[in-house]
Amino acid sequence: MEPTKINFRILRFKPGRIDPPRHQEFELAVGPQTTVLDSLEQLKLEQDNTLMYRHSCHHSSCGTCACMINGVPRPACVTGVLDLGTATVTLEPLVGFRTIGDLVVDMRDFYGDLSEEWSGLRAAEARGGKGSPQSHQGPVRFENCIECGCCVAACPAVGGSDGFMGPAALAAIHNEMLKSPAKKTALLALADGERGQRLCRRALNCSRVCPTAVSPARHIADLRRMVSAAEGDGQ
Repeated sequence: MEPTKINFRILRFKPGRIDPPRHQEFELAVGPQTTVLDSLEQLKLEQDNTLMYRHSCHHSSCGTCACMINGVPRPACVTGVLDLGTATVTLEPLVGFRTIGDLVVDMRDFYGDLSEEWSGLRAAEARGGKGSPQSHQGPVRFENCIECGCCVAACPAVGGSDGFMGPAALAAIHNEMLKSPAKKTALLALADGERGQRLCRRALNCSRVCPTAVSPARHIADLRRMVSAAEGDGQ
């Protein structure tokens, strides 16, 4: 199959240098397996070594390469260029975050709502074969959330003056509540705080764009039911 020429329209920004932000266009020949991240790396290597973006794992496990791709937040490493079906691919930094440079955003506020005391581990699914040694409590794995920020970028409630903590933090609160029942009261109060679940607009965009099927909207709905139940018990 002959390579297909694609126009990449990338929003460039560097404080004091490319300021205000402006789009810059590049042309690149891509194949059927070429991802957006592959394209960015080739563009940086061959056409503009000042292009800024984040990446690490290349298989949607770290979340660092997420950006707006044709207006939708996605991880660049598993988004096929030709799968997008457009002759022009527009790349912009994630919405709702402060841009540091080009496609790189400041994630500190995102991580600020995720407590270091919460467990990032959960029980792993059984894969068959020999069982674990008796001394072992069973295999564990990281939570599905890769902290890419796509759900936050897709959420219409994030970025307002009320400071909504966002779908990722609420999903993490619900997960921690399920793993640590003794913390339920405190975590539920956090979820129902001024920046919590009450600000959710029920758009469901967070679950639609999540690359690892965390379904933040479902977690928020469960939290809402728990808050209602607690209020009913208190009457």
